[in-house]
Amino acid sequence: MENLLSIITFLPLVAAAILALFLKGDDPAAQRNAKSVALFATTATFLISLFLLTGFDPADTGFQFVEERDWIMGLKYKVGVDGISVLFVLLTTFLMPLTILSTWDVTVRVKEYMVAFLILEGLMIGVFVALDLVLFYLFFEAGLIPMFLIIGIWGGKERIYAAFKFFLYTFLGSVLMLVAMIAMYVDAGTTDIPTLMGHPFGSDTISILGFHVIGGMQTLMWLAFFASFAVKMPMWPVHTWLPDAHVQAPTAGSVILAAVLLKMGGYGFLRFSLPMFPVASDLLAPLVFWMSAIAIVYTSLVALAQSDMKKLIAYSSVAHMGYVTMGIFTVNQQGIDGAIFQMLSHGFISGALFLSVGVIYDRMHTREIDAYGGLVNRMPAYALIFMFFTMANVGLPGTSGFVGEFLTLMGIFQVNTWVALVATSGVILSAAYALWLYRRVMMGELIKESLKGIADMTAREKFVMAPLVAMTLLLGVYPSLVTDMVGPSVEALIADYRADVPLPEAVAEASH
Repeated sequence: MENLLSIITFLPLVAAAILALFLKGDDPAAQRNAKSVALFATTATFLISLFLLTGFDPADTGFQFVEERDWIMGLKYKVGVDGISVLFVLLTTFLMPLTILSTWDVTVRVKEYMVAFLILEGLMIGVFVALDLVLFYLFFEAGLIPMFLIIGIWGGKERIYAAFKFFLYTFLGSVLMLVAMIAMYVDAGTTDIPTLMGHPFGSDTISILGFHVIGGMQTLMWLAFFASFAVKMPMWPVHTWLPDAHVQAPTAGSVILAAVLLKMGGYGFLRFSLPMFPVASDLLAPLVFWMSAIAIVYTSLVALAQSDMKKLIAYSSVAHMGYVTMGIFTVNQQGIDGAIFQMLSHGFISGALFLSVGVIYDRMHTREIDAYGGLVNRMPAYALIFMFFTMANVGLPGTSGFVGEFLTLMGIFQVNTWVALVATSGVILSAAYALWLYRRVMMGELIKESLKGIADMTAREKFVMAPLVAMTLLLGVYPSLVTDMVGPSVEALIADYRADVPLPEAVAEASH
């Protein structure tokens, strides 16, 4: 247990090194060995990560499983998890074996493909466990490299354009975050994240080039972090890289991009923006609310106009992340619980939707909606599973998608009823584009000759989907599995925030 987080973080990286150094050749036997090693390593990582649940105490709002060692140049290697981050670690380790299994038909540069995903897993876990600014930044930025390669090498026809757009958008935002981190170190004299969460960064109004900056250094640093996390989410209007990346990425790349990488932005808001810059967060919360509301409505309408299935689901992801950012900055129990729940739920549902698109793309080599129709006549099992995740994406009660949206809307209603009204319209729009997609692809007569020989899902494809179905249902009917785990940590986060930013009297009475 003492080194549990390090084992979980570095096991995929060790497996990647073994593959890269010792596996030679690209014949079928070597390809099979590469897939087997990757599957074994990711499965072992998931099984080991389950020990986090057995030893984790939800009532303890501090960081647990903490490891701290001297590193380089006076810096510390420090990792740990609390009630918020532990679930993102488990989400990552849960999804990776399924992602590897879904790529079993890949035949091009298989060893390098598996190495890229193993490195990506280790770096993603590192983001969620890092308790040092420098360590967090290294993991956060290094994760761009394997995803850049996955899109750029194994993607579609426009993969180079999409890969560079993805890299430049996310990297440029992070440069500002690095500047803010340096300023934080200069002010606080430490890179230790738990210490920085309690450090009183200056919030007095300052003047820069004749402009008065309300909130002072907190506002400037908040905006620098926001530039990085907003792109990562992504929030409107810096979301335009995501549809291109999703469309061009291979199926497995789209799954991990939507299910885990997007969550790093929301996690960053919870770990940095709220606890370290509470005054600035309170000042700029209305901006986030309206950006989120616009994202929900605008990208839902854009989704309705799409002819590519992957692009439609990509815009759907932007809309759903709007609920997340909206919920986080309500800074109340329902809002933040709902935002975390929505991120976890979206990981299962969006991952399954991209896998569903991959199933028919592998057979027909097109994602155009007009190329399909009447698939229910040939693929009943696929139609059932796709319907289930379509309904979960809409937010059908009984699925995890309903709980997250409902809680975030409850949270925002206590803070701003106009934003809540606009955001609620997104529920109707999501039903419109999701059911429109399902009807066009699945329903009607099977009249296209090219579809008359299409085969239903294989046993492997059903096996990959089964755990995602189970988790979507389980969290839908038993959401306290998540809320009991995150609740105390969220309460502590809100209490610390309110110590610096008291609630207005009217809102406090309504919340009470």
